[in-house]
Amino acid sequence: MENVHILSQRMPTRGEFLPFGSAVHLQNKHSEHQKLVEKLQTTLDLTEMVSIYADFAARVFSFTGMQFHCSLGVFPMKNADLSNIPSSFDVHLNGEHLGQLVYFSKYPINDSIAEKLGKLHQCLLYPLRNALMYNRVLKLATKDSLTGLNNRSQFNEMLKQKLETARRQHRSFGLMLLDLDNFKQVNDVYGHKAGDDVLVEFAEILEDSVRATDTVFRFGGDEFAVLIDDPAIMTNKVVAERIMSTVTHSALLNRYNVTSSIGYTLALSNDCENALFARADKGLYQAKGAGRNCARSA
Repeated sequence: MENVHILSQRMPTRGEFLPFGSAVHLQNKHSEHQKLVEKLQTTLDLTEMVSIYADFAARVFSFTGMQFHCSLGVFPMKNADLSNIPSSFDVHLNGEHLGQLVYFSKYPINDSIAEKLGKLHQCLLYPLRNALMYNRVLKLATKDSLTGLNNRSQFNEMLKQKLETARRQHRSFGLMLLDLDNFKQVNDVYGHKAGDDVLVEFAEILEDSVRATDTVFRFGGDEFAVLIDDPAIMTNKVVAERIMSTVTHSALLNRYNVTSSIGYTLALSNDCENALFARADKGLYQAKGAGRNCARSA
């Protein structure tokens, strides 16, 4: 039998001799992982990052959907089918729990595939942590810390965008301004903890009273706003009545004798932000003048 010579290459990190073909295979794997890291570093959007990662993970095994779960929410890959078997993997970096990757596949993930996925997860760690840090800071900049609602800066930005869209599409929308009647006495008599409880309760009432297409904001103190994505003035009236009805049935708000006054209006084609806001504010002023605990259209 003739001698067979196997070409081999020393791997500097391990000091071992491997068949030449295996070394090339490892280099290719390293190259693929490097490409994944580079692509992941092109975005700080968590949904886009998950979709980029899913494209590479699909080369390891076949799955129908994938999600990333974290404290900021649930971020799915594009076109995810979540009807199959879920398999979850916790993702950690230097002792910090970043979140959980959940794959949905027709068959359970075996140990071999899990090991390969584990190596891909390593590529995801630092880009994912950077994206999480960025989105947490962004959330702090646009959310009210007490209620979790959008804040005034986010309102200004969204109002500007909605006015531009309304002019382009010739479709109006509603602006509602609200504040709490008798709120000052809650802080003065019962303390700021009671005041905070009232604000959180009212914020929850607002979110439960509007549709998914509407957006609720807290400006500060007891001042709130809602952008209502509907061109009919009657929709504003219905939402306002729903809010006031829920407020009157709230045990917490009744305990402190707190009600709400509301002003609302529709955007006009020639409106700027200040003109629209002033008109809704006029409605709120009229509601206060009418005895409070009511809504007025300007």
